[in-house]
Amino acid sequence: MTEPEQRHGSTATRVVVLSIAVVAVLLLGAAVGLLIQLPNRGGTSVPAADSVDVGFAQDMAVHHLQGVTMANLARDKTEDPAVEQLAFDIQSTQLEQVGRMKGWLTFWGRPEQSVDGTYMKWMKGSDHAHGGDAATTGATGLMPGMATSEELNRLRRLTGTEFDVYFLQLMLRHHRGGAPMAEYGAANATQPVVRTLADNMLRSQRGEGELMEEMLTERGAAPLEG
Repeated sequence: MTEPEQRHGSTATRVVVLSIAVVAVLLLGAAVGLLIQLPNRGGTSVPAADSVDVGFAQDMAVHHLQGVTMANLARDKTEDPAVEQLAFDIQSTQLEQVGRMKGWLTFWGRPEQSVDGTYMKWMKGSDHAHGGDAATTGATGLMPGMATSEELNRLRRLTGTEFDVYFLQLMLRHHRGGAPMAEYGAANATQPVVRTLADNMLRSQRGEGELMEEMLTERGAAPLEG
C-alpha cells in the first residue's frame, strides 16, 4: 500500500471511530437524562410546551451541537496540543449535555426542536427573547454567539496557527452568546435538574472562556467583536 493510501485509510478510520463515539456519548447522555437525573420523579406535572424547561432544552441542544461541530473540526485539524485538549473537553462535555437534554424532551413527550421554528421565546421579558421564525432570528437567523455558514466554511479552509486562532475566537464568542440562555434557565426553570444543568453550564463555560482569552493573548490575537 502506498503512503497516500495509508494516510487516506487512517483518516477514514478516524472518522468512523469518531462517528461511533459521538453516537455513544449521545446515547449515554440520553440515558443519564432519563434514568439518573429524571425530571418529574417527584410526581410534578410535565413542563408545558412553551415553558422555560422545554425551550431551554430545545434551544441549548441546538446551540451546543454547533459547538460540538467546531470542536470536532479542531480535534481533526489542529497541531496544537492545548487547542486539541480544549476541543476534546468541549466536545465531550457538550455531547453529554445534549444527550441529557434530548432525554428529558423524550420523557416529557416534547419535540427536540420548537415546532414553529422559533428560538428563545421562552426567555420572556429578556432582551434575548425572539418571536420571529428561525430564518429571521437576530441579524443572522441564528442564536447569539453562533457562527454563520460562511464563518464555518472559512474555519474549514484555514490551517496552522490561523486555524487555531479563528477556532478560539469563534468558540469564545459561542460560549459568551450562550451564557444568557444558561443564566435565564438557571434562574427560571421549574425543574431542579434543569436549573442545575444550566448553572453548571454557566460555570464551566465561564472557566473555558477565561482559558480561551488567555490562549488568544498567547497567540497575539484578540476576541471577535460582538
